[in-house]
Amino acid sequence: MHPTHPEYIMHIGRSYGLAEFLRWTRRKTYILLALSTAQVAAYELLEWRWLAMPWAVAALLGTAASFIVGFKNAQTYNRTLEAQQVWSSLASISRYWGLISRDFTGMPLAARELVQRHLAWLACVRYQLRSARVWEAAANQYNFEYRARCYTVAEHDVPLESALRAYLPEASAAQLARSRRPALTLIGMQSSAIKELFASQAIPVLQHAEMQKTLKELIDLHSRAERIKNFPYPRQYAIVHTLFVWLFAALLPLGVVREFDKLNEVVGGALAGHMAWLAIPFSVLVAWMYVALDQVGESTENPFEGGANDVPVTHICRQIEGDLRELLGEEAPPDDGVAARHAIIL
Repeated sequence: MHPTHPEYIMHIGRSYGLAEFLRWTRRKTYILLALSTAQVAAYELLEWRWLAMPWAVAALLGTAASFIVGFKNAQTYNRTLEAQQVWSSLASISRYWGLISRDFTGMPLAARELVQRHLAWLACVRYQLRSARVWEAAANQYNFEYRARCYTVAEHDVPLESALRAYLPEASAAQLARSRRPALTLIGMQSSAIKELFASQAIPVLQHAEMQKTLKELIDLHSRAERIKNFPYPRQYAIVHTLFVWLFAALLPLGVVREFDKLNEVVGGALAGHMAWLAIPFSVLVAWMYVALDQVGESTENPFEGGANDVPVTHICRQIEGDLRELLGEEAPPDDGVAARHAIIL
């Protein structure tokens, strides 16, 4: 396993390793094992045969749970997909902003200020999106351990003010870092700068209108990202889905123990009379599939929380910065190849 660069936190490798996936879900596996062992032991050792329920009931619960897990994973994947689309559009418009800043103004200093301010705006947006929310799963123990072992989140380790100093004067960076809405403040500064360029006749009216239109598109995309961040997967669905999955997982051993017990009629040798105990590993395996899928859906609900499957907003911003600096004829920031070679978080 190769840890990634702190800024590259999305898993973009071929696949997760089975051992790491099992480790990620191990706590829930322990619970499933304890539940199954307790129920089968009561059935076999205490001879509480009344505990067993018909297999048809377990099958019905499993069918319902499969629909629930499938629905949840489809919806949470759509949230991540929309978040990726938003940031792909942000990258496209950012490159366009660099072009019009350079070509419309015709003044290298003014173009550089517009681009630097835009890069600062991107930094403010990603820091805002990385701020924690109470419903996010990144703070859960299994996700916290995974992050501590495999990667770090740049926005959690580096203060916003330090990030802004790469693009703005120190006094402006400090002032923005204390602002409640630094991204909106920067958009306002961009609008004022464009207005001054128009007033000084550095840009004509059509170019002024085009630059203001581009600012509006950036605001719209920022609002879409905020909606995904601030409106979680509906909590009523989240809790009901999890409850149904765990209800199935808890009752599954009672549905299969009698079926395994019937095998004693046809099995001889050392296993004769003990087949009911096989209900433990098989029920744990089947229940783990459902519980693990529910955990996967949970980890995909919030694509900006700092999880391994997040939209890699810091990496995207780094690519945008390199492109814009090249447009201005400046040296692009070095691109370490770790992301391309070893971006397997597990």
